Amino acid sequence: MGGVIFFGGNISSQSQITGVITELRQAQAASPVHLPLLLMTDQEGGIVKRLPGPPNISAKQIGESSDPVGAATNAGTEAGQNMSGVGMNLNLAPVLDVSRSPGDFIDAAQRSFGENPNTVSQLASAFLTAQQNTGVAATAKHFPGLGSAPNGANTDERPVTLTVSLNNLRSIDELPYAAAVQNGVKLVMLSWAVYTNLDPNRPAGMSSTVVQGELRDRVGFKGVTITDALEAGALQAYGSPGNRALSAAEAGMDLLLCSSGDPAQGDAAAAAIVDGVNSGKLSRSGFDAALGRVDALRSGLK
Repeated sequence: MGGVIFFGGNISSQSQITGVITELRQAQAASPVHLPLLLMTDQEGGIVKRLPGPPNISAKQIGESSDPVGAATNAGTEAGQNMSGVGMNLNLAPVLDVSRSPGDFIDAAQRSFGENPNTVSQLASAFLTAQQNTGVAATAKHFPGLGSAPNGANTDERPVTLTVSLNNLRSIDELPYAAAVQNGVKLVMLSWAVYTNLDPNRPAGMSSTVVQGELRDRVGFKGVTITDALEAGALQAYGSPGNRALSAAEAGMDLLLCSSGDPAQGDAAAAAIVDGVNSGKLSRSGFDAALGRVDALRSGLK
């Protein structure tokens, strides 16, 4: 168990969630692993935020403001201070998806900083740098990008296949990740969409071509990779939580995110990883390397 993810249903007030986090920290202190838990939520701003309070402004509003870099910096600072104030240390934000047209999937919820990859690079990096300066780790998502997804193409609900060209993926969608890596982003979340011009057979978070070849080798990311929810509708063809967890780990994912609220699903995912390592199906060296990256992240947080 590396950490805990919180949703709106877990949080009734700042004081209540502070109490819950205090109990979790006390439990962790009594465990054999003497590293801080990763205590995370989605505090993007706009309509996607789980904690009451800032940032209230959305990524789209930041991009359209009179001082976008200042607004992004302020939002990142607010997100970090709000989260650290209740004891959380990891934000599943910012979104680096480069929207293609008004009303598309990522724009409809105002989650994109804009349609220009250079603008998204600049604003996402300003947000994540300001946030990480508060001591809260940032997560760039959803690699290699959901900006080309049409409205309604939601991987939480169903499989999504994107036919965006390799040139556009690399020159538009992946461009903000290079800037984020250069600015020291701690984590990258992989998309569950299938990208036909990278790997037509598997979702990005289950594809070593995408995780290792594209994100690590091409973009140069050396930090922690994290999946989107293993319970996502996009993965309905990939069997049980255990099968999904093993496939993601084999592809090179470090943290496996179980967010259904059903403890049995997380237990099944963990058991599958243990069995995979013990049977040799999952590389021991790969497992140790992933664990090393996660432990390094945890040791640098409070």
